[in-house]
Amino acid sequence: MNINKKYKNFGIIAIIATMLIYSCNDKEEKKETTDMEDSNMTKNVLLNEWEGPYGGVPAFDKMKVEDIKPALEEAMEVNLNEIEKIANNDEPATFENTIVAMEKSGEELNRVFTYYGIYSSNMSSPEFREVQQEMAPKLSEFQSKISQNEKLFQRIKTVYEASKKDSLEADQQRVVQLTYEQFAMNGAELDEEKKKRYAEINKELSELYTTFSNNVLADEEGYVTYINKEQLGGLSEPLVKAYAKAAADRGKDGQYAITNTRSSMDPFLTYSDERELREKVWKNYYSRGDNGDEHDNNEIITKILKLRKERVGLLGYDNYADWRLQNRMAKNPENALKLMNAVWPAAIARVQEEVADMQAIADAEGKNIKIEPWDYRYYAEKVRKKKYDLDSDEVKSYLQLDKLREAMFFVAGELFNYNFAPVAEGQVPVFHPDVKVWEVTDKNSGEHIGLWYLDPFARPGKRSGAWATTYRSHTTFNGKETVLASNNSNFVKPAPGEPVLVSWDDAETFFHEFGHALHFFSSEVRYPTLNGGVRDYTEFQSQLLERWLSTDPVINNYLVHYETGKPMPQELVQKIKNASTFNQGFATTEYLASALMDMELHLADPENLDVDTFEKETLATLKMPNELVMRHRTPHFGHVFSGEGYATAYYGYMWADVLTSDAAEVFAEAPDGFYDKTIAAKLVKYLFAPRNAMDPAEAYRKFRGRDAKIDALMKDRGFPIPKE
Repeated sequence: MNINKKYKNFGIIAIIATMLIYSCNDKEEKKETTDMEDSNMTKNVLLNEWEGPYGGVPAFDKMKVEDIKPALEEAMEVNLNEIEKIANNDEPATFENTIVAMEKSGEELNRVFTYYGIYSSNMSSPEFREVQQEMAPKLSEFQSKISQNEKLFQRIKTVYEASKKDSLEADQQRVVQLTYEQFAMNGAELDEEKKKRYAEINKELSELYTTFSNNVLADEEGYVTYINKEQLGGLSEPLVKAYAKAAADRGKDGQYAITNTRSSMDPFLTYSDERELREKVWKNYYSRGDNGDEHDNNEIITKILKLRKERVGLLGYDNYADWRLQNRMAKNPENALKLMNAVWPAAIARVQEEVADMQAIADAEGKNIKIEPWDYRYYAEKVRKKKYDLDSDEVKSYLQLDKLREAMFFVAGELFNYNFAPVAEGQVPVFHPDVKVWEVTDKNSGEHIGLWYLDPFARPGKRSGAWATTYRSHTTFNGKETVLASNNSNFVKPAPGEPVLVSWDDAETFFHEFGHALHFFSSEVRYPTLNGGVRDYTEFQSQLLERWLSTDPVINNYLVHYETGKPMPQELVQKIKNASTFNQGFATTEYLASALMDMELHLADPENLDVDTFEKETLATLKMPNELVMRHRTPHFGHVFSGEGYATAYYGYMWADVLTSDAAEVFAEAPDGFYDKTIAAKLVKYLFAPRNAMDPAEAYRKFRGRDAKIDALMKDRGFPIPKE
């Protein structure tokens, strides 16, 4: 998941919501702001300009929750004053005095949101969640004051119309176009009555998004499965030690804790011999937000869907999907559904084959069971061993987190000419002792490019999953800004002195998120807006980087046994390659089910919608296999309902995967394969450096020489290529 956190005036709510945040109470706050007005800019560290080495760095070691609210209020006021000055400029609207002026505004707010993002994603607490709830409506009102500023929009529109005739440079035309479209899509041309309702809807949604995400986090923190020594059958020693530490951290010495996160749940379901416990852990995880209690999200989802439909109706759209996809690569929901439906039949057909193989093993063992969702990973592992003589535990013994990080640095050096050097502890402030920092420089020139922060381990208050974000993005229009980027994961923290061993899937995810960081570091754009991206395209670059995990230089030099230090034997490498299409039915179906559900929910009439019933009926229509569930069930589908980052856009991973498979063929066919310098240079020039300064379709054609085809994707997954 990629969160590029360069704040943009008209898109503030989308950015905040995606990071899981938000709220208001007017009277007393006005007085507090007035009292602090003269001192906050210097005394509130969240507002201060960043100081220290590397062009200044966030003061993570000094941030406090109680500073968040006054910092937000002060920064919003400063930004609104900046916007008013632009909107009321007596001079005729030009690119410089309108668009560039907007690009320069909001620096204080950018800094505050860096800290806000850390608290919301990495270091949440009950105290911070109170701030979220309180500030959500205020942030929404702030956004509306900008997006509905009539004078500002008229100036933007003037520049937009003139840009069709003026001799603006290509990136300038692009930033004008994106700015105009964002304002127009967010109601800038509505009449006053509709603008008022539009703002009210955004305010309501901001509160619902916050409640949704906090409910999921509450269920992740509240449901922990504790087991004893007699219930460890099938689990590896490193995993047992990690579960023991998780229990000890929660005051349960002598027990073992399976927390309600994917990184803890997944290996337990894969290896544990205790079927009843597998069922319990599975149900805990997949019922998040769906337990019929104070943290249940079903009613919230219905409200969100109604409000989204009403909001786009004000703009003349029949449904949210039509509005949302108009400026994406897919352009409309029909094209997105066409791609998903082309892959879906092959995916569920493969699931039937996979289940048959698993059921045969269970029957042979005399288990007298029918494969259920909590059995899928466990018996898939048995099938893997039988079909390919491939033991995932054996593979994990060669996948050490530290070595994988070194492998990623190696790949970045080969493709991007980057060097990563550790920053001495204490030189750069961090928000948690687990966080480590590296300086990124150009290998040839030694030029400083930025800093890379890594926060690898799960902990209470940290949202689940893996993601990348920026604290400062690259721009050149106002003096060159170097990049501060981070990767965040939820690996189970090992016992002291023990290595972190991960699955092949987790290793791919680690590479994937690092791909986002490389996208940030390689940016060559002038304007902050152009550091954004199109959702069904920005996952492509990171998905492509996953391919380097299985290249020979990485395997031979970095995938070494955690005890012996010996490289992975060729026999095991071959087994991995032979099994490359194994379990693709499961992987593709669980993902596509979520993507299809996302789209169908937003195409449906939300009136009188019962979320659980709709989910069941839609899956039945799709002929979803009973032996697995969606990767993200609707009540905890944070991509879609804790904000709008992936709403009607979760299909984007599949869209991007088509590009990934197609682009990977270019490297596979190159003289020097995945390390071909000529192809790597084209990769950086056309697919990484432009960010959103170039239309994604045009950028891909410049790299590939044509549009992407679905054939390579189907071949990669071992599916038959659909006929035209």
